[in-house]
Amino acid sequence: MAVQKMTGRQAFIKLLLDEGVTHMFGNPGTTELAIMEAVPQFPELTYVLGLQESIVVGMADGFARATNKLVACNLHCAPGLGHAMGAIYSAKFSGSPLLITAGQYEVGYGLQEPLLYEPLVPMAAPLVKWAFEVTRLEDLPRIIRRAAKIARTPPMGPVFISLPGSVLDEEAEIEFGFPTVVDAAVRPSDAALNQIAQTLLAAKKPVIVAGREIANADVFAQACELAELLGAAVYQESVPYNSRYPSSHPTCMGDLTRNQKKVRQTLEQYDHLLCLGADLLRMSPMSTVEPLPPELPVTHITERDWELGKNYSTATAVRADVKETLLALLPLLRAARTAEQAQQAQARLKDLATRNWSAARAKTRQDVAASANAKPIDQRYLVSQLVDVLPKDVIVVDETLTAAPAISAMLPMDDPHAYYGLASGGLGFGMAGAVGVSLAHPKRQVVATIGDGSAMYSIQSLWTAAHLKLPITYVIINNRSYRIIKERLLAMRGTDQFVAMDMDNPAIDFAGVAKSMGMPSRLVTDPSQIATVLKEALASGGPNLVEVIVARGFGEAA
Repeated sequence: MAVQKMTGRQAFIKLLLDEGVTHMFGNPGTTELAIMEAVPQFPELTYVLGLQESIVVGMADGFARATNKLVACNLHCAPGLGHAMGAIYSAKFSGSPLLITAGQYEVGYGLQEPLLYEPLVPMAAPLVKWAFEVTRLEDLPRIIRRAAKIARTPPMGPVFISLPGSVLDEEAEIEFGFPTVVDAAVRPSDAALNQIAQTLLAAKKPVIVAGREIANADVFAQACELAELLGAAVYQESVPYNSRYPSSHPTCMGDLTRNQKKVRQTLEQYDHLLCLGADLLRMSPMSTVEPLPPELPVTHITERDWELGKNYSTATAVRADVKETLLALLPLLRAARTAEQAQQAQARLKDLATRNWSAARAKTRQDVAASANAKPIDQRYLVSQLVDVLPKDVIVVDETLTAAPAISAMLPMDDPHAYYGLASGGLGFGMAGAVGVSLAHPKRQVVATIGDGSAMYSIQSLWTAAHLKLPITYVIINNRSYRIIKERLLAMRGTDQFVAMDMDNPAIDFAGVAKSMGMPSRLVTDPSQIATVLKEALASGGPNLVEVIVARGFGEAA
């Protein structure tokens, strides 16, 4: 762009568009009025309204996770940024390239401490890759360019800019510059590749932990070929960012848990661990048992250097792009693999067939069928029915907690965009994230499986989905409690004296809430109705909600 005379508010949006931004998710207030004044002048920018700031960031997070593209968020000064902090925390872990802004009072006005004023940069800084406040209009292009570059450069993540109203309302001759895109497709050195190839081929029982970077790079086919060449079992990393690896592939063993003792038992049977585009054993609460066997050597390949050797000594640590690594490594393995090694790999593959994800799924389905007539509904049976009626190209966004193991056990995740789950453990992403995912993939249906407790963190998302007429079916799995907390209290503390863990008296009418926001809804209490209602919801092609009453568990009455 050449030098142009314009206002800060116009320049801000032109810069976003020039950086490839197509959507701005926002909840504006008085300090964002300058931006809102300018938005109608740029019809190529889609502004998506969320009814609370955490909803806004959650929607943007979903869009970014589904596209890997830069997304803008427009928040309202200090309270709005405060509302959004939990969602920004989640976006940090999901690695979403978000350019988050919040309106700030005019430069110098802060000394008077007006209503809603607080320094914004110190608030945002702990959770973003970079935070800065604009103080001169002339600096705006360089700041936006830097922010966009930082957000998009792997490991990607959110950035924050504080936008004072005085800067947005000024007019000046502005030198726009142009975007900087960092080529981060780094290939390991030849020496490292040869070492990795020889190490993997020498292993008698290798195992792979597959992570989100495989899906982000769209290299499912190459990852499967690697596992086949090695005859390696593949476990999906313990945090359900996305699909991570095709679950129906014969080498897939399903998710690693976040239970250190169980992970240790799983990994003890192997002699070499390849961590491919994944976190190395991100676990849950502290345990006296280390999940990684002390004598198990590790090869770790990831674009996130922070993860390399972070908690566990790593024999070979390579900061590189997963796609470039696989494209270079596979020919080496094909050429170097001996006939004997090929036979051993085939024998290992044959052994996996009886205990892989597909085999376990068949057994789970058989077990679940026994609860087909149970009342209240068994949540595992609900999941089995849902899986049966889902269209082939559906995208599932999951925030169910107690139903999540059943979903992981029965839902095929063979498409890099087939599934998105909780990245941080913090609640509130699912309802809002489904909106962003749907906007990113408008030709695909989205099903959001949400727990009743999770739903209340971002229930306002229903309005945006209804307003935009998005093809999202929300399935609320309602056990009228924080069942996951009950399970953890019993497992970790040995007590079933549940206090402040029930959501009844009065019960929440989720179907009624959806209707109040203009979204068609159905309530299901009979297991025989599940498939029919879900089919009708999906066939509608529009936004709708299905609330399913399931058992509380713990021997409690419905």
